[in-house]
Amino acid sequence: MTSHDDEKFMAQALALAARGQYSTSPNPCVGCVLVKDGVVLAEGFHRRAGGPHAEADALAKAGERARGATAYVSLEPCNHHGRTPACSEALVAAGVARVVYAMDDPNPRVAGAGAARLRAAGIEVLGGVAASAAAELNRGFFQRMRSGRPRVRIKLGMSIDGGAALADGSSQWITSAASRADVQRLRAESCAIVTGIGTLLADDPSLNVRDPRFDMHGRQPHRIVLDKYLRTPPDARLLSLPGETWIFCGEQALSEAAPLRAAGASIEALPLTDGRIDLHALVARLGELEINDLMVESGPRLAGAFIAARCFDELVLYIAPKILGLTARAALEVPSPTLLADALTLPMAACDRIGDDLRVVLQCP
Repeated sequence: MTSHDDEKFMAQALALAARGQYSTSPNPCVGCVLVKDGVVLAEGFHRRAGGPHAEADALAKAGERARGATAYVSLEPCNHHGRTPACSEALVAAGVARVVYAMDDPNPRVAGAGAARLRAAGIEVLGGVAASAAAELNRGFFQRMRSGRPRVRIKLGMSIDGGAALADGSSQWITSAASRADVQRLRAESCAIVTGIGTLLADDPSLNVRDPRFDMHGRQPHRIVLDKYLRTPPDARLLSLPGETWIFCGEQALSEAAPLRAAGASIEALPLTDGRIDLHALVARLGELEINDLMVESGPRLAGAFIAARCFDELVLYIAPKILGLTARAALEVPSPTLLADALTLPMAACDRIGDDLRVVLQCP
C-alpha cells in the first residue's frame, strides 16, 4: 500500500467513526476498514458503549477473508478487556498482516500497549495517519484521558447588543430556528448538560435531544442541575424524561434529598466556594463519572461563573441581528476588569452564519 492509499482508507475509517459520535459515550467513536489487494472487504464502527468495537464489527463481517488483510483503524486498538474483549487480540486471532491507525490511545490502559501487542505477534503496524482529524473527532475523550476532566462548552444565545431576554423575561425566540437546530447538535454531541437551579425554576427545561436527525441509539445526555439547597421540584420536567438526572448540592442539603431520589434523581454533595458549588470540583467529579463532553446551558450567572473560574474550553455564541435595548437582561454576568488591559480576551476558533444569526466559537486562553 502507498501512503496515498493509507490516507484514503483512513479517511474512510474516520467517516465511519463519525457515525457513532452521538452514541458511544463514554467510549471514543472509532471506525475500521479491512482492505486486501486494494479492495475493501468490510467496514465497521463502534455504535454504543457495551457493543462491539469497530474492529470486532468489521472482522465479524469479513470472516476468514480478513487473513492477510490491512486493518485501518481511527484509534490504536485497545489491549484490555473492558465492556468488550481486547481488539488487539481479535486482530491477531484474525490473522491480519498490517494495522494502520490514526492516533495513540491516551487511555492509560492502552497507551501504546495495543500497538506493542500487534507488533509482538509479527503484524506490521503504522500509527499517526490522519492524527489531527482523529483528535478532532474525540476531543472530549482525549481531554478526559489526559487531564481527568471533560471538555466544557458554554452555549449562549443573545441579541447583537448582548441581551438574552427582555426586561419581563421574554426570550422566545431571540435566535433563529437554524440556531436552535444547531444547539440540538451540540446537545447530541454532549455526554451531559448542566444548568442552574435558577434556570430550572424559571423555565422548567428538558435538557434533552429531540431532533430525529441524530441517531442516539437510545442514549440521552445526562441532565445535571446545580442546586445548593435542593429546591428542584420533584415534578420537574427533566425528572420525567428518559435518561439520568444528577443534582449536585451542598452537604447541608442532603437531608432534604429523599423526595428527589424518589423521583429518580441521583443526588450528590460537592464542596462550596464563596457560597456556590465549586465548579472545578464539579468538572473533576464528572471526569470520574466518565463524562467526556459537558455542555453548559444556563442563565447568565452560572455561565459567567464558569468563565470567571476559567472552567471552560469553548464558548459558543449564537448572535441574532436584533437589538433588545437598555432594559434587556444580559446574556452573561462576569466581573468587570479594573483596567481595559486586564479584560479577558478569547481567541476565536470559528465564525459562521447559521440561518440569520452568527455562530462564534471562542476558546479559553
